[in-house]
Amino acid sequence: MPNLHGKRVVIVGLGTSGVAAARLCLRRGATVLGTDAKGEPQVGANALALRAEGATLALGGHDAVDFDRADLVVMSPGVPSFARLAAAERAGVTVIGEVELSIRQLPRRTPIVAVGGTNGKSTVTSLVGAIFEGAGKRTFTGGNLGEPLADHVDEAWDVVVLEVSSFQMERVRDFQPRVSILLNVTPDHLDRYPSFEAYAHAKGNAFARQTETDLAVVPFGDALCHAEAGRGKGRLVTFGPGGDIDVTDAEVKDGVRSARYPRALFGIQGGHNALNVAAAVAACADMGASADVIGRVLRDFRGLPHRMVLVREVGGVRYYDDSKGTNVGASVTALLGIAEKKAVLIAGGRDKGGSYGPLVDALVKRGRAAILIGEAAEAIAASIGDAIPVRRVTSLAEAVRASAALAQPGDAVLLSPACSSFDMFRDYKHRGEEFVRAVGELDREVRG
Repeated sequence: MPNLHGKRVVIVGLGTSGVAAARLCLRRGATVLGTDAKGEPQVGANALALRAEGATLALGGHDAVDFDRADLVVMSPGVPSFARLAAAERAGVTVIGEVELSIRQLPRRTPIVAVGGTNGKSTVTSLVGAIFEGAGKRTFTGGNLGEPLADHVDEAWDVVVLEVSSFQMERVRDFQPRVSILLNVTPDHLDRYPSFEAYAHAKGNAFARQTETDLAVVPFGDALCHAEAGRGKGRLVTFGPGGDIDVTDAEVKDGVRSARYPRALFGIQGGHNALNVAAAVAACADMGASADVIGRVLRDFRGLPHRMVLVREVGGVRYYDDSKGTNVGASVTALLGIAEKKAVLIAGGRDKGGSYGPLVDALVKRGRAAILIGEAAEAIAASIGDAIPVRRVTSLAEAVRASAALAQPGDAVLLSPACSSFDMFRDYKHRGEEFVRAVGELDREVRG
């Protein structure tokens, strides 16, 4: 547990994780300077409250910050590197992220389960946490999921379960999870990374310091995920059809421990969720959770808000909220995984780079039409061409009305945007809430 007392620490980015990191450093007796590109009116009350707790703030940019004099710089995951920071790092200043800061302040033997991947990691993180809690373990569940570990390092935990993003894994040095799961890697965040390979490499950093006593969990037959896991020395366990944790149409079978989990009993359904279950089983069973506990939690677990949630049925059409589908791979999975034969897809938002080709292929198979919103609407429409009917609208409420006009009884309307939300909404939760509200208004109108 490195001593932060008296150290000069700069926190770059004062969102949720940055504020948590600043508070942790203050509790440890560090001198803290927090900086954010946003000005005082935009940065938020939690960040401004750091002044009363003893921090100095430099807002509206980083020009006033002397990075060269810092003993430690903690980067928030949403902030990419910049020239003055890179120069300080070359000069020997230590630069880490909030996850790395937090794990260094945990008791040394606290086991960590890291859950990474382009899609599904929030569901798996929550499911793994629920299984450990069901087994009676004092469990922290958070990370990229929304609750920073930095706020909770002084509490006693039997296990720490962290959703880890590629951004968070860019700046880790000592991070050595007892179990590291990589669910999948599909193109995402190519507006931040120079290549898909660089993005995959960042995710693979979670494996790099594993030893033979640790566990690496990856999809069976996925060469890219296998290669990233191979950067460390963790024991390899595979999941999915043909894997050590096998997935069939009827069950998830733990071939290591000869346990079977019937899919019909799961609280979450769909092929993608069967894979999520298999990954969670691999981690939890290896760490001692019994088949009885796992089976009970799988029956009770109902998934997470804004992740393929059935909102309601209106006029014979089912409306699904998958606002968390913020990249093309997630939206493809959602579209191909619905029970309905056809869907009207509501997509668009802020473009993250990469091709919409896979989404078009899925729309050709399952799409009734596409309703497009936000900054990326033109690019998505150009990719779709005349493959299916396309309509562009200016609001989510208008998108719901347009989808109702195009959908047929027995269809689905699926909000799965394939883009980030920040052009029109605070975050994916806000976008999902607005969708639910618009569907509710539609239902009231139909009912008269």
